[in-house]
Amino acid sequence: MFECDEIKNLNELELSLYEYIMKNSEKVMYMKIRDLANEAHMSTTTVLRFCRKLNCDGFSEFKLKFKMYMDSKEDRKINEDTSFIIDNFKRLASDEFKDKINGLCQLIKEHDNIVFLGGGLSGIVGKYGSRYITSIGKFSIYIDDLYYPMNCENFKRGLVIALSESGETVEIIGAINRFKKEKCTIASITNSENTTIAKISDFNISYYIPEERIGTIDITSHLPPMYILETVGRKLYNEKIRSKK
Repeated sequence: MFECDEIKNLNELELSLYEYIMKNSEKVMYMKIRDLANEAHMSTTTVLRFCRKLNCDGFSEFKLKFKMYMDSKEDRKINEDTSFIIDNFKRLASDEFKDKINGLCQLIKEHDNIVFLGGGLSGIVGKYGSRYITSIGKFSIYIDDLYYPMNCENFKRGLVIALSESGETVEIIGAINRFKKEKCTIASITNSENTTIAKISDFNISYYIPEERIGTIDITSHLPPMYILETVGRKLYNEKIRSKK
């Protein structure tokens, strides 16, 4: 509700109604349509037109959706118990996970052009991963601005490591498709293997951490992908040292 495209389609009178509703949200949820029209100094027809522009069949449906919208904005306590993180790390110590780490290490060793790709918090983790891998002697770059014009031809047959907690970020999917056209190998680190990004990747590591949100804001922990990248970096460095002996 109140998406950018919806608000852009409101005329001046409807925008003033929107302002009134947002400033008086608590009592609007219990008003009748005529009461709202009188308080906002407009006709019931204008109120109904406003509701339709917000994809509501009438004022009753609008009030229901508006209440759900306001409830989603309420502050709620977030989980302070870190046991789920510890449990996740224990799972990541399994033999199956070690095989995944070995697989990603092998891909990194086989490629000279390595690109980390992510947006939001995943983009920050990607930047961290790129610096970490570079620090142990395998040069890589990162792209955390998904709207930056990318000339993927410069990375022909390279390795792209895409990070996405949701696994459904539209901009990352678009970037992956462009890299695929240049015969790049796609590795991804996602929260679940049952996501679009995981499915279109040549290689995937999934970490399965419980999702957490404050309203529409995703605050899911990104410690697991950082742990994965550090584990990969440490293993690569140790293999590099052993190869020199």
